Amino acid sequence: MRTGHIVLFFGVALAALGTIGATAALADVNVFACEPEWASLTKELGGDKVSVYMATQASQDPHQIQARPSLIAHARAADLAVCTGAELEIGWLPQIQRQATNGKILPGAKGSFEAARYVHLLDVPERLDRADGDVHAAGNPHIQTDPRNIAAVAKPLADRLAELDPANAAYYASRYHAFDERWTMAMQGWTLQAASLRGLPIGTQHKNWTYLLDWLGMTETVTLEPKPGIPPSSGYLAQVVDTVRQQPIRLVIRAAYEDSRPSDFLKDRAGVPVAVLPFTVGGSDGAKDLFGLFDDTLNRLLAAANVR
Repeated sequence: MRTGHIVLFFGVALAALGTIGATAALADVNVFACEPEWASLTKELGGDKVSVYMATQASQDPHQIQARPSLIAHARAADLAVCTGAELEIGWLPQIQRQATNGKILPGAKGSFEAARYVHLLDVPERLDRADGDVHAAGNPHIQTDPRNIAAVAKPLADRLAELDPANAAYYASRYHAFDERWTMAMQGWTLQAASLRGLPIGTQHKNWTYLLDWLGMTETVTLEPKPGIPPSSGYLAQVVDTVRQQPIRLVIRAAYEDSRPSDFLKDRAGVPVAVLPFTVGGSDGAKDLFGLFDDTLNRLLAAANVR
């Protein structure tokens, strides 16, 4: 690399770090949000008192993230890291925390917030064996697909913001109560809207819909992966086709970021409709915030199942 290019590179890098620092200085709490759902919830609760950096996008598998320099730089400037926990980020967050050398957001510090600690985790394995696929010791970490879990996380997160920024504690409490009122009303509407989905037999492409199915009362009859996180072979998918021909399902669901080929295989050979769900905020044009996430999720489920 030529000398001039080296100077330019470091100049751009320093300018970027300066921008991060300047942005953080404008807010009372600088937040590193691991996933889009927690970025959205933090903005709902923190308003203009927080600056939120979203580490991942809806188009990404939250398990498979690279510890890029930009992530490390934002983690270094953070007062609070809001993540799922339950080992969802185990492949990348610890590396970012080490390289950021920011004691505020290390595990156990006030600036480390794990949403999974505040909900009842499902799919807790009876044994831990890598032969069983991609399993998490604490349980299924994809808690954001049930709006009841969002409600359970909101109050502790608002309290944590107030703890870190006591001068604005009343502001965070006020925003939490406003959010909680709107969210409670929205959940009542979603529950009524989704009544016709209860009891429907469905398939899933990956074992990441446990909480959605628990909330809506749908029954997972087949999974298009032989084991969690293990891509299916054509032979396995052929077995799934045989199964659903004998035990029909109403639809199969997959996340927008996932490979479409397994669900399309089932659709083409067994005529099973596919519901491509946003999975998190930003996963579809309709899922622009948490409210839109569940509005769009239900609309897509109802349309695929052809029920109202």
